[in-house]
Amino acid sequence: MHYTPPPHVTQHWHLTKPAATGRRGVVVSQSNDAAFAGLAVLEAGGNAIDAAVATALALPAVEPWNSGLGGIGFAVVHRAGQARAEVVDFGPVAPRALTPDRFRLTGRMKQELFSWPEVERDANIHGPLSFAIPSAVAGYARLHAEWGSLPLADIIAPAVALAERGLAADWYTTVKIAGAADTLRLYPETARIYLPNGLPRIGPENGNPGFFRLGNLHLTLARLRDAGLRDFYEGEIAASIARDVAAMGGVLSAEDLRACQARILPAMQVEWRGGRTMQLATGLTAAPTLAGVLADMRVAPYGARPDAAWFATLAASLRAAYAARLSGLGEPEKEAAESCTTHLTVCDAAGTMVAITTTLLSTMGSRVVLPESGVLLNNGVMWFDPRPGQPNSLAPGKRPLTNMCPLIVREGDRPIIAAGASGGRRIMASVFQLATFAADFAMSPEDAAHHPRIDVSGPADVTADERLGETVIGALERDAPVERVTHRTFPGNFANPNLIRQNADGTRTGISDAMSPWSMAVAQA
Repeated sequence: MHYTPPPHVTQHWHLTKPAATGRRGVVVSQSNDAAFAGLAVLEAGGNAIDAAVATALALPAVEPWNSGLGGIGFAVVHRAGQARAEVVDFGPVAPRALTPDRFRLTGRMKQELFSWPEVERDANIHGPLSFAIPSAVAGYARLHAEWGSLPLADIIAPAVALAERGLAADWYTTVKIAGAADTLRLYPETARIYLPNGLPRIGPENGNPGFFRLGNLHLTLARLRDAGLRDFYEGEIAASIARDVAAMGGVLSAEDLRACQARILPAMQVEWRGGRTMQLATGLTAAPTLAGVLADMRVAPYGARPDAAWFATLAASLRAAYAARLSGLGEPEKEAAESCTTHLTVCDAAGTMVAITTTLLSTMGSRVVLPESGVLLNNGVMWFDPRPGQPNSLAPGKRPLTNMCPLIVREGDRPIIAAGASGGRRIMASVFQLATFAADFAMSPEDAAHHPRIDVSGPADVTADERLGETVIGALERDAPVERVTHRTFPGNFANPNLIRQNADGTRTGISDAMSPWSMAVAQA
């Protein structure tokens, strides 16, 4: 007989993720270890900003493929009693000595996150020339200095303890390391940590996984605890970073580190349905593009549930928004590989809300762990078009366009929803859908997080979760090519969003994405 195999099913199961609800603080992170670090700081009397910084500082030790001390990011903060949110911008900046002539083009195209022209030896993707100035620690320092309430030693204590314990060597760790092993092996300290005997670490077949330390990261976190976060830019840690980078032929300098500062800016305010306001990050993030989508979707057909007409309107709006966003940037294709970003959301008992998205850009960033400090540096130079004369071309000290999209929804002066996601160009669509499901369709955070979504990451195609059904997918197909996919852990087809909502009854509920294995929402008792 003639047999045509059916589509392969990677995950033949139905997964759900529990929410966390309480009347005090809530922390949501893509790492449960980091979420518990933030919760411990809330229990010690810290506010939402303290807890958010504690969570962010813990992530380098427990989620190194997504973010770290060598990363960058953006935070949106709406403090209880304040009329509007503020943005802490610690986004990427090119080193001052990084010039385009360092990147020679091969004449071919490269498909890794962005469809840029290929650079010889992929020097803009991994290795010592791929580093943008690591501003994450400056961002956390600014958050703590402006609005924190506990001493830094208390806030960073969980991160130090987690780094001393080490990273869990379970199946998910194996998957993440294996996915980047071909380039991790090129850098001696990175290979020593992640590829013992030249192979990815593999957890035990039975029992509980062990742990392994990430080089000298535990010593660096302890030094930051004792000397302060600016030591990363002006002290012993800064000197060690500059030495290591210079030894491997990089151009990130001590001067770049000394000059690194986070900026506080007013959040972008976009009027939304029901008298609500979307408060977005500013500048070179996905925020201006999302603002255009919000303008279209204010008049979308909102019924009891998101239906075929609603999804078709959203898909058309997203395609138009990306056509405008990518015009002239030389990035016409969808992302071709997994991105490396994390998002955390925090609310405290007073009602202050914080949404932080932070990243190394690619999985494991530059793939370079610095021997002296154990810092894994970002590969933010890949955000730039390597061709000269383009709108997003590389230049010394320049800021590139990024895809991060933390947001906080306010009702009057009161923040009610905070959200964000990881997932590169897929972030914006997922964050909007999760937020509007929870705000405008009266879904519980649990229902919103588990509702199937679409993704539009460019001007042409649509990706649809097959659970949306024939009616919705058929409506999408009338306007554009549609790829039907499952929402799975790996490889991922959608971003990984999370959210906290302050409910009308005074409780707060947090939820993370079901397909993010380590993610968790935790609430104070």
